[in-house]
Amino acid sequence: MPFINVKTNADLTQERMENIKSELGNAITVFPGKSESWLMVAIEDKVPMWFKGKSERTIVYAEVKIFANDITPSIANTMTAEMTEILSAGTGASPSDIYITYSACKDWGWNGGNF
Repeated sequence: MPFINVKTNADLTQERMENIKSELGNAITVFPGKSESWLMVAIEDKVPMWFKGKSERTIVYAEVKIFANDITPSIANTMTAEMTEILSAGTGASPSDIYITYSACKDWGWNGGNF
């Protein structure tokens, strides 16, 4: 039940969004038992954003939510490296202008119930 939410001030084509979505689908397998078959992705482009008080550069914020009790630092580090590469290539943002956060959710609703 992973969810990846990406926000950027870049103006992305549908093709770029599809590429980012597909590459994130491959990257999610870093988490044991997770695959694209259950992955939900949201990509919001042209979002008014500022980083370090400025908005001239392309910036990205991504959040990863996983149905789990915890996220190990080694898995998060691996995922951050992969996502940074994907998001930098897909949006044109410098790796130093990309933030990624992780949340483990023990309660996750789907199909009218909770897991």
